This record gives sequence, C-alpha cells and structure tokens, in this order.
Amino acid sequence: MQTPHPPALRKLITRYETLRAAYVTAGDPQARSVMNEAAYTLCLATGTRDVDTALLVGQHRLSGPKS
Repeated sequence: MQTPHPPALRKLITRYETLRAAYVTAGDPQARSVMNEAAYTLCLATGTRDVDTALLVGQHRLSGPKS
C-alpha cells in the first residue's frame, strides 16, 4: 500500500478534525455529511476502516522517522 506524502496526510487529518469540531458545534446534517466524506478519505489514505484508528495511524506516521 502506498502511503500519502506527510504534508498531504497532515492536511487530511487537519481537515477531518476541523470538520468534526464544526459538526459538534453546529450539529448540521450537511456538516456531518462533509465530515463523513473526510473521514472516509482519511481511512483510505491510512488503510484503516474507522476514523479513530485512521487518526492514530496518521499521527504515528507523521511522528515517525523522516525519510
């Protein structure tokens, strides 16, 4: 499996976290839909099936050795 370039992965994580915060604040169904799309993309990028694991894997990859 290919892994995303670190800046791209960081952007995906930031996007999901920003959308999650906006959804929690507003509770808007449309915001939830966009948040779910971001979660799906993050899961694809990390090779995981749930967003919590995707966030952990993503953070781990970003904090790992630089190549």
